[in-house]
Amino acid sequence: MAKATILVVDDTVENIDVLSGILHDEYRVKAALNGQSALKIALADDKPDLILLDVVMPQMNGFELCKVLKSNPLTSMIPIIFVTAKAEVADERIGFELGAVDYITKPISPPIVLTRVKTQLHLYDQARHLEKLVQQRTAELNETRVEIIRRLGRAAEFKDNETGMHVIRMSWFCRFLAEQIGQDDDWCELLYNAAPMHDVGKIGIPDNILLKPGKLNEQEWEIMKKHTEYGVHIIGDHRSPLMQLAKEVAMYHHEKFDGQGYPRGLSGEAIPLSARIVAICDVYDALTSARPYKRAWTEEEAIQYLRDESGKHFDPQLVTAFLTCIPRVREIQKLYMDADDDVCFSS
Repeated sequence: MAKATILVVDDTVENIDVLSGILHDEYRVKAALNGQSALKIALADDKPDLILLDVVMPQMNGFELCKVLKSNPLTSMIPIIFVTAKAEVADERIGFELGAVDYITKPISPPIVLTRVKTQLHLYDQARHLEKLVQQRTAELNETRVEIIRRLGRAAEFKDNETGMHVIRMSWFCRFLAEQIGQDDDWCELLYNAAPMHDVGKIGIPDNILLKPGKLNEQEWEIMKKHTEYGVHIIGDHRSPLMQLAKEVAMYHHEKFDGQGYPRGLSGEAIPLSARIVAICDVYDALTSARPYKRAWTEEEAIQYLRDESGKHFDPQLVTAFLTCIPRVREIQKLYMDADDDVCFSS
């Protein structure tokens, strides 16, 4: 079993030597003569498991260094024990308020140092173990939540056009487009997982309207448009960023850039970015997919449609960005092709 690493921080070499002599048989010891050197060691890949920290040091004293370490997520969990000649109760209170786990006054007792170091390392090991368990459980819950969202999105597609591949493809398209315009990785991942819920409200549309082979009359069309509101109700109110984005997409993905869409008649950048992205990706995949009531459009035809509707149905900047994603889009279409699809890909 590898030895734990102890970082000793003191501006006096003799004090470092004393502590190193006490610790070196059981632990790997690193040393720093000032706060800046200690910070570099604490932020390195091979982080210390515990820090023994003097208070009275030039430039950056121990209290200031402790505050910096505890404010940085990369070092905030490392236990800090103050080892100092400052023995006033007020000093001890400051040390504990800053996040130290213990406070040892000089002159030090070797058995006390060894016992307290051992105790705090044991507690730190337990804390890290519990943190890993929590992270693992959180990841499992997130994975389950995401899978439920995907399955529910596919359920809506199965009812609509007997395929679940559409939501998979368009979700990838959304991710590509979000990445292309420079959105951060977390948001791209959220959109990728939220996009499958865009048409979940179709579950609430009667089959005689949803599956009608011919053109909908005015009354039927008004009912069909309600799937955006139904989607919002199905997703509900939830603090999860993923669910909030899914709700946003479900509500606004049929808005049009020129304000002629529904349900709110929003225009331009008043339409959430997520919905503007989904609008392009949803339509493009629908056009290039075969359905019982239509043939699959060729890639050239679908691209021309996006260009024709740029500034009307679609955000023109997003259309331009999407067209640069076509090679990646093409690969996803090939990978997740429906059995009846016969889209013509450009070379």
